[in-house]
Amino acid sequence: MSLPNIQKQWLIEGSDKDFDGLVYQDGPIPTPEDNQVLVHLHGASLNYRDLIIPRGMYPFPLDLPVVACSDGAGEVVAVGPKVTKWKKGDKVLTLFNQGHQAGDMTIAASKTGLGGCIDGTLRQYGAFDQDGVVKMPENLDFVEAATLVCAGLTSWNALYGLKPVKKGDYVLVQGTGGVSLFALQFAKAAGATVIATTSSAEKMETLKKLGADHVINYREDVNWGETARNLTPGGEGVAHVIEVGGADTFTQSLSAVKMEGVISVIGFLGGPKPKDNILETLSRVCTVRGVYVGSREQLEDMCAAIEKHNIHPVVDKTIFSLEKAKEAYEYMWAKKHFGKVGIKIE
Repeated sequence: MSLPNIQKQWLIEGSDKDFDGLVYQDGPIPTPEDNQVLVHLHGASLNYRDLIIPRGMYPFPLDLPVVACSDGAGEVVAVGPKVTKWKKGDKVLTLFNQGHQAGDMTIAASKTGLGGCIDGTLRQYGAFDQDGVVKMPENLDFVEAATLVCAGLTSWNALYGLKPVKKGDYVLVQGTGGVSLFALQFAKAAGATVIATTSSAEKMETLKKLGADHVINYREDVNWGETARNLTPGGEGVAHVIEVGGADTFTQSLSAVKMEGVISVIGFLGGPKPKDNILETLSRVCTVRGVYVGSREQLEDMCAAIEKHNIHPVVDKTIFSLEKAKEAYEYMWAKKHFGKVGIKIE
């Protein structure tokens, strides 16, 4: 079967508060180099990062113009002459930081992020190094698999990258975004007790159905960090905090964490500017760790666990087509979603 020469793609040409810098256009289909595979992308999903790049709010280096989006999954349709790991027909998902293969993050690897520094996944075809993709979990479809690339792996790294979560631990997850919901699922699979926070009664019930053992409405309880601590045996505190709020929530995270616990800082939905409380980590005797997704090895480990425990990502009920991707951005920006926002690519 011959491949077309032209594909549809979304290119970030610049920044604008209404996503006008995100342009739907025709683009060339890349020819895989010696060690590359060509992937026909069938699924993508959005992260907060993907939204703030075209709005000019991303605080890290970019290389514009660039094909948008961090997450993708699809099928290998061609391989370079030196590729040994993959064949046509293999189902794969992309590695976000293409240069982060194993071990610690490096400056060089941090400059290989899809959809920001190099072309991303909001297109029909992409060429990636054979080490820049991993085997897709067999229990997932393409859109589900795409959600693993950033949110799933970030959660996995938070819970296993420094001090692995274990049975009997207490884990605090904030809100109902993709990272937090993955963390809830991974922590429960490990035998941990999960405390979740949210802002509505409806979401509280959904979190309980997903396995949360305790749910706190943070709008009604301004001291929810202390409340979370008091839910642990002896008021000792939680072993892991999945911190996504930034300046608005970090004080509460410090109140909740146990001695020698880990606060994994994932995002800054409440603002990136830290408040003057970092020295409290000394009195709390805890570790605060920034997490920037994860490595290929961690992605492979996570995918194996997802298959073993038959974990399915929480994907919002509205799935968008490639041509409607800008609407997906607007939908997520308006906070109409629950879980991951998926995009189906033909």
